Amino acid sequence: MTILAVEFSSDQRSVAIARGGSVLSRAEETGGRTAHAFALIERALAEAKLERDAIECIAVGLGPGSYAGIRAGIALAQGWQMATGVRLLGISTVEAMAAQAAASGMTERITIAIDAQRNEFYAATYQLDSGSFQLINPLRVTSLDAVKASAADSRLIVWPELHGRFPGSEAIPPDATALYRLAATRTDFISGAELAPIYLREANFIKAPPSRVIPGI
Repeated sequence: MTILAVEFSSDQRSVAIARGGSVLSRAEETGGRTAHAFALIERALAEAKLERDAIECIAVGLGPGSYAGIRAGIALAQGWQMATGVRLLGISTVEAMAAQAAASGMTERITIAIDAQRNEFYAATYQLDSGSFQLINPLRVTSLDAVKASAADSRLIVWPELHGRFPGSEAIPPDATALYRLAATRTDFISGAELAPIYLREANFIKAPPSRVIPGI
């Protein structure tokens, strides 16, 4: 099965095309607030010498992370499925980062931290062993001090843009290649309507008051 993996949850956005355990192509961009999704995909398709209709499955990183980036990836996948009926998978970005760390040869307990804004962080703890990973503490929103304290008994893994805030941590950007490797082991395909960002906070907004009607205007 030919899989297109789309990971837009951080400032380093990437796509990868792979089939049968082999990565055929990869493209990335760094910085800015807008994901140039189709430009990245066209670059990857050209490198792989494939047309769009060769894609049989799209795996999307669901975050947590950049809400705008994740929504862009989801919207792309939804539109593609509506047009072609392609299969879809939604995968946790944190889980993909754990898979990346395990594939790099780490064999220890790690805590992955992602910026949640408001001086808070998304964090999850995994045990790595011989290329595999096991969830120890599930994803949660936590404080800066709590993340720093986790370094006492686990290795701290962060996005590159957070590296300066956590001296001694290891920077691993979310990557579409790791997303593909997880997608290749799964068959729990879903409809585009079921794709949703991983966002642990409750929605917090104030409803606008009704418009005032001024007589004679």
